[in-house]
Amino acid sequence: MVLLALVIVIVAAKLGGEIFVRIGQPAVLGELVLGIVIGNIYLTGFHGLQFIKQDRYLEMLSEIGVILLLFQVGLESDLAKMMKVGLSSLAVASLGVVTPFLLGWGVAALFIPEAGWWAHVFVGATLCATSVGITARVLMDLGRLQTPEARVVLGAAVIDDVQGLVILAVVTGCVRALACGDGSISALQIAGIVVKATVFLVGALVLGRWVAPRILEAAFKMRASDLLLIVALATCFLLGYLSRAMGLAAIVGAFAAGLILEEVHWRSFTERGEHSVHDLVKPLVAFLAPIFFVRVGAQVQLAMFAKIEVLGFAVALTAAAVLGKQVCGLGVLQKGVDRLSVGIGMIPRGEVGLIFAAIGSHLVLNGHQIVEPAVFSAIVIMVVVTTVITPPALKWSLNRGRAGSAKNQD
Repeated sequence: MVLLALVIVIVAAKLGGEIFVRIGQPAVLGELVLGIVIGNIYLTGFHGLQFIKQDRYLEMLSEIGVILLLFQVGLESDLAKMMKVGLSSLAVASLGVVTPFLLGWGVAALFIPEAGWWAHVFVGATLCATSVGITARVLMDLGRLQTPEARVVLGAAVIDDVQGLVILAVVTGCVRALACGDGSISALQIAGIVVKATVFLVGALVLGRWVAPRILEAAFKMRASDLLLIVALATCFLLGYLSRAMGLAAIVGAFAAGLILEEVHWRSFTERGEHSVHDLVKPLVAFLAPIFFVRVGAQVQLAMFAKIEVLGFAVALTAAAVLGKQVCGLGVLQKGVDRLSVGIGMIPRGEVGLIFAAIGSHLVLNGHQIVEPAVFSAIVIMVVVTTVITPPALKWSLNRGRAGSAKNQD
């Protein structure tokens, strides 16, 4: 059955992606929506696709897909440029993480008080990170990638991905520590988990930047084929394993692996005509990552929204996600930068919010999922709405700023 499930999921993912790209939306939304259709088609009386939601092998492939996706994100993130983006991007990112986190926590505490405060914290964590790809595409389409607003937003989006991953690592570590202990955790233990997450990320980057060039240099001297891909995947999976072994999420290690494998380290391979790590990993991500997003969509239970409290929670969570990022504009320190455009550019949650929610749905504390089905469904709706509204809102905001400048010149 796994082969049939794989065929259905892959075809649905690509069909959904194609439809949404044609209407000006990111492909990931199409994958998600087709997943929702597959997961809820039983409401029409047809139960023939329910096995897709329970297939263990498909779940395993989707988990590998999301690890490779975060590895790819790390590869595309330039740590040196991140350090040079300036105080504005750092301030924008920090405000864009802290404010939505607190708002999400508060909304969850208000709507699902029975879930427990760790569930509330996890909901807040899903609101932290910005999906840089959606905003970058709008800026590119408008020819505004070189504007001050674009530089601030793109730099801040990368930084808040890192900050969001640290929060995820800490929250995940705390939940797992609680599940393994007596159900309580002290401030000292939480501080220890914060230190552990920070040490892991910093240590992986510092040590990895020293080790990676030497491993790739040794691989370059060997004659076996596909060594660059093998070394890259081994690095990704090893750091993912070490991250998981420390009680953190595997995607934290995968992201760190992508950061340390800078292009300069494998230049000798590309100079002799071989493909880069980016090119080698891309088809793997293109195959496996959509499986993750279709499965995430399939976990959404549309019947849940017949309950007014679940629908209200989804609306409130979406409002918190949008309003929380508008505070980002206060972090812009340069004069002449459109703060509203910066705030709107930071709204989309995209794939990162989905990954956080999926991790929470697999964490169990006191016999209950940290992110239960109704909460998971509300988070997915929040991700869809924030991703869909950003392109038209950002276009309006940037064009408004341009029109205002032209009027002042006249």
